[in-house]
Amino acid sequence: MNYLLLEEAAPTGMNGTVLIIYIVVFAAMMYFMIIKPQKKQRKEQMELMNRMEIGDSVMTTAGFYGVIIDMTDDTVIVEFGNNKNCRIPMQKQAIVQVEKPAEV
Repeated sequence: MNYLLLEEAAPTGMNGTVLIIYIVVFAAMMYFMIIKPQKKQRKEQMELMNRMEIGDSVMTTAGFYGVIIDMTDDTVIVEFGNNKNCRIPMQKQAIVQVEKPAEV
């Protein structure tokens, strides 16, 4: 009888190496597309919170514009509109834009 000799499959070491390369490339892509931009955004938000002072005009995450009238470590009291009775305490993280008052 004639038996066909089947060639052995490619060595598994080569397949494992290719798999490891794919995993490393995928992890690098995830870092540069997701993690690094988030770190940059978090750093910019921290710089924004550190620059805030009483009297600055701010915009909140809800889109409201107001003026900071008091601050503590993690909260600010913002006065909205011309009505002096509309003062709302909020977290500093709710501020997305700060504009310094114009120098006269």
